[in-house]
Amino acid sequence: MARRRRRRPWYRRRGYRLARTAVLTVLLVVVGIRVSERREPPAGTVASAPGSPEASDVRAGVTASDDAGTDTRGEGAGTDTREENAGPAADARPGAEARPDPVAGPGPEAVTPTPTPPPSPSRPAPSAKARNGPAPPRTLPRSRATRLVIPYVGIDAPLIDLRLDSERRLPAPPEDEPDVAGWYADGPSPGEQGTAIAVGHLDTNTGPAVFGGLGELKRGKRVEVRRADGRAAVYSVDAIKSYEKDKFPNREVYGARKRPELRLITCGGNYDRRTGYSGNVVVFAHLVATREPSKAAEKR
Repeated sequence: MARRRRRRPWYRRRGYRLARTAVLTVLLVVVGIRVSERREPPAGTVASAPGSPEASDVRAGVTASDDAGTDTRGEGAGTDTREENAGPAADARPGAEARPDPVAGPGPEAVTPTPTPPPSPSRPAPSAKARNGPAPPRTLPRSRATRLVIPYVGIDAPLIDLRLDSERRLPAPPEDEPDVAGWYADGPSPGEQGTAIAVGHLDTNTGPAVFGGLGELKRGKRVEVRRADGRAAVYSVDAIKSYEKDKFPNREVYGARKRPELRLITCGGNYDRRTGYSGNVVVFAHLVATREPSKAAEKR
């Protein structure tokens, strides 16, 4: 009698194995496609690393020269600096205050306000001033700057008007008046919107000049600029920075601002008898208050 052949179980048959292989292959292909789609950025986008030019906030403003002329022991009294990364046609002088460059970067992203829950019955609702902080000081109409007062470093000096010379450079005050500071008259006046500029000598052959103690200022100290109409603009110091002349950041120092700001500039760095000082000291400040004329001044 012939021996009966035993049938293979279904999971060992060739058809099942082929079907299983096909299904696994399709699944692997689908999973691989989805993973690659998640890793690739959408077409047309650029990922900017922190600190890259695309991700950084580029300040807008104009360009101008630094106060190289504050060196009374050098050969010249005019200013002369170079624009950062500027081409041959860049204007590195302060005469372009009325022609600000366009903003180089996008504006701040819109923020959706979060609804404020109603106050509890036991506490009164906060006022608008408490929610938003103190209101910014009002700007002042145009009026000539007359005097600069910085009590912290003992500066109380008259201000004279300075304008660009024939080479469109901002000169320093006269060398024979080391105790006088200069105000860029074609820029904003004290308390006006924009970036106002005052320059002064650091020292002379015989001792300190009007801005001899400028580098000793500290953040938060007050700078008062008095005006011909009797009003005064009060600024608060934000920073004191030193720059080498070949790395002077014109846009940061002279750039137009939406609020009233002030720059005090004098010489700094190392001194060489032949070439003068190697850099500049710059005080950055912003308007925090304005003062009306006193009654005593009005009577006079």
